[in-house]
Amino acid sequence: MRIGVLFGGPSAEHQVSCASALGVARALVERGHEVVALGITRGGGMRLVPEPVLTERCAHVAAGRAIDDRLPVTGPAVELRAGARAGTVAVTAADAPGAVHAELDVVFPVLHGPYGEDGVVQGLLESLGVPYVGCGILASAVGMDKVAMKRALRAEGVPTTPHVWFDALTWRAAEDPEKLVVGLRRPLFVKPARMGSSIGISRVADGDDLAAAVEEALRHDHVVLVEQGVTGRELECGVLGGWRPEASAVGEVRVAGGWFDYRQKYFGDADPMIVPAPLPDEVTERIRELSVRAFTAIGGWGLARVDFLYDEATGEVFVNELNTLPGFTAHSMYPKVWAESGVDYPEVVDRLVALAFARHAARPGGAA
Repeated sequence: MRIGVLFGGPSAEHQVSCASALGVARALVERGHEVVALGITRGGGMRLVPEPVLTERCAHVAAGRAIDDRLPVTGPAVELRAGARAGTVAVTAADAPGAVHAELDVVFPVLHGPYGEDGVVQGLLESLGVPYVGCGILASAVGMDKVAMKRALRAEGVPTTPHVWFDALTWRAAEDPEKLVVGLRRPLFVKPARMGSSIGISRVADGDDLAAAVEEALRHDHVVLVEQGVTGRELECGVLGGWRPEASAVGEVRVAGGWFDYRQKYFGDADPMIVPAPLPDEVTERIRELSVRAFTAIGGWGLARVDFLYDEATGEVFVNELNTLPGFTAHSMYPKVWAESGVDYPEVVDRLVALAFARHAARPGGAA
């Protein structure tokens, strides 16, 4: 099939997306598909990556960190329009809509963060009537909004960490900001409600400046989530599927400095991921079961990575968050936990493409 890989974008996760997209493109080529790489600039324009550039990047793995091995957003300006055939989308020249560069059978969004992982691009693809990989509009929006996500999880009885949230106006009007987090024990984790890759997150221990952490989060969103820290292990599990989603093996992240921040995720030299995580069987099964429940709670489809905190002292397991479009480099946790489960990277992306067509066929008015 001819598959459009959509990547880049205006969010702070632009570079991560470019690295994930190259991993996906390589896997699709390995499975025999024709890849059309569509890069979104930081300003929101779309570029068709020239075929020689794509071929060269797919063939040669750059040495060093995973984030350095990525696709460039380069090439002629293009747009997406409904294709001549039902269920396809045409890639046309931006200055000459009648000039069609390619007609795509399916789109594989690899856009992390706002405008790509939050339902925006999913809405565009729905309006164009083309199959696309991953969660739909609602699940993407709920998965991106940490406040809405926690509401959905708690409604289904999925355990989450104690937390509060407030918007910028409430924060500015508060006479005593500490009253906004009353009842939560330090350390606290202060996060923008709608951002990923640990961007804008601060850890606030006793004596630390809560205001500075909130102001940092407000740089990325007007809604802030404050969670009570859990002293425990950071565990992650992949979910793959549609009507009957499956959970992968469980992985663990072990890092210095207390938590897995953006710099350690993408710019560290050491690999902090342990797969499979050394856990009692009953804990592993509990995490896998909760992963599927959390995925179902937000109406997920295709894929998600579910992140947990496990308190060994009490035996409690908390869902920290879901990522409906997790990091997808060859070094990312999602491909690793599925490889441990016997599903290698190329097979994962092939299954995701098949799920895109299954959902498209099942939509109202879709093919039988």
